[in-house]
Amino acid sequence: MSIIVIIIIAITCIISYFGLNNIAMFEKYKFNVAAINNRKEYVRLISSGFLHADFMHLFFNMFSLFLFQGAVIQFFGEIGFLIIYFTSMFLGNLFSLFIYKKQPWYSAIGASGAVSGVIFAAIAMVPNEIRVNFLPGWLFGTLYFGYSVYMMLNPKQWDNLGHAAHLGGAFFGLIYSITMHPQLAMSNILYLGAMSLPLLYLSYEIFIKKRIG
Repeated sequence: MSIIVIIIIAITCIISYFGLNNIAMFEKYKFNVAAINNRKEYVRLISSGFLHADFMHLFFNMFSLFLFQGAVIQFFGEIGFLIIYFTSMFLGNLFSLFIYKKQPWYSAIGASGAVSGVIFAAIAMVPNEIRVNFLPGWLFGTLYFGYSVYMMLNPKQWDNLGHAAHLGGAFFGLIYSITMHPQLAMSNILYLGAMSLPLLYLSYEIFIKKRIG
């Protein structure tokens, strides 16, 4: 595993730990629509990606990153990995800001947007070589994004995970992969299409039915 990935995981774990034990810090750096729009606290578009709801949330994100980072670094290099990770994090939260701009109370945390970009980029390159337990990587990705869409459309009071960021990050991972390795990505179009189904359905709910926001 790349030293870059190890450093990101270590920093995320440390900041998440302090955030879970320091409410003031957690509130100051989580994603919050009102704080970003009204007080221009744009740092939250990145800082929220280093906070997590609990240790299980942290473990799931970092374990997913561990599983999929190898393929991304193999095909895009460490610089490409950093571009995908942090741009997916930023654009994922920017997408959340757009979706929930009329809901100033909306808050979220988690590295899921960044991890989603990594997952999509990895699947675009090697859809069948990565496995999560008994699931091929592309099927895991489809279920992962399907769950995100379900939770966005059926929000729970206890859930403050950044599901919208998952989808915004995934979109960048897909676009970056096609841009950098168009022939290989297009050869895996069926797998990418399957993983894109939740995104397409969400677009229908947002832009046609106006269900969210």
